[in-house]
Amino acid sequence: MVRELIIIGSGPAGWTAAIYAARANLQPLVIASQVEVGGELMNTTEVENFPGFPEAIMGPDLMAKMQQQAERFGTEVSYDDATELDLSGAVKKVTLGSGDVVEAKAVIFATGSAYRKLNLPREDELSGHGVSWCATCDGFFFREKEIAVIGGGDSAMEEATFLTKFAKKVYLIHRRDEFRASKIMQKRAFDNEKIEVIWNSEIAELQGDSALTGVVLRDTVTGDTRELALDGLFIAIGNDPRTHLVHDKLDLTIDGTIAVDGRSSRTSVPGVFAAGDVVDPTYRQAVTAAASGTVAALDAEHFLAALADIAPEPEAAAVPA
Repeated sequence: MVRELIIIGSGPAGWTAAIYAARANLQPLVIASQVEVGGELMNTTEVENFPGFPEAIMGPDLMAKMQQQAERFGTEVSYDDATELDLSGAVKKVTLGSGDVVEAKAVIFATGSAYRKLNLPREDELSGHGVSWCATCDGFFFREKEIAVIGGGDSAMEEATFLTKFAKKVYLIHRRDEFRASKIMQKRAFDNEKIEVIWNSEIAELQGDSALTGVVLRDTVTGDTRELALDGLFIAIGNDPRTHLVHDKLDLTIDGTIAVDGRSSRTSVPGVFAAGDVVDPTYRQAVTAAASGTVAALDAEHFLAALADIAPEPEAAAVPA
């Protein structure tokens, strides 16, 4: 069975693409994953900046509502992982973890990105309970609190500066004695009286039971350790788009995201579209991912309509002599 459309990924981009595609009667199949259904928003608590929810909504609840909306219009969902892609022919083939192969005339790749972690014990457990990877998402919850940002690039400077709008104190922790961030971003951080830089330090331990209460810092020069009481920790050491399945199959940008044609979702392979964080190295917000999913669904719909227009007419039955 060759489907019209397969969507790989079940974050805001994937579900929004499914909503639009299903309403266009494309009967999309969403490969939602076995363990990462819903994407990064499944790791957040209250989402206050997604339009339409003035009282806020929990990240997992928002993803559940998007899925319900997609399924309402006829989206089929597979709780499996895409493990291999064959995008070379007119029919695209997706191999699943189960070994099954599903086929479609078009594919939307919306696998998102993954925040880099410190890989410390209880890091995942404290996610949403004092540990965060998104200042824009969670900064509001730390009004008049003492928090820290770990990192040394532009994103860390930007997060720390943004968080001073809410926090009483922001520590900027870096493992070296100089930042790699641009000079203008460094100056903004240095000039902000709420920011205190802690050089040559890394986090050795997260403290707290049900919520973060502090960290243990290790001096990267001497090896000495000390405790630092904190209400929140924002990890800004980068993120990586989930593009491992399309290496050597689709063109990528210098940032490692999937290259698309202008403001469209069209990739370097006809019939393959990309949406969400996997094409966006800059904004990485739920609402921009959702908008990107809309673009991908519309592009896929137009592509499939054009295929139908050029399909050969069936041969007329022979007329008896």
